[in-house]
Amino acid sequence: METYSFLRHLADSWFLLAMTLGFLGLCLWAFRPGSRAAHQDVATSIFRNDDHPAEANPAKKEG
Repeated sequence: METYSFLRHLADSWFLLAMTLGFLGLCLWAFRPGSRAAHQDVATSIFRNDDHPAEANPAKKEG
């Protein structure tokens, strides 16, 4: 069997299966029970050091 044919057979069958299983594993890991708190913490981390709301129109300065 030629090298190209062998590698093409691996890519068409086993690597496709491995990529599919990896994708499904990552999806299950991301949506696992109990991960909502971790995702919420990461999503709101940019607001962690805010003490007050931003100005309504920061470009328009009075005075």
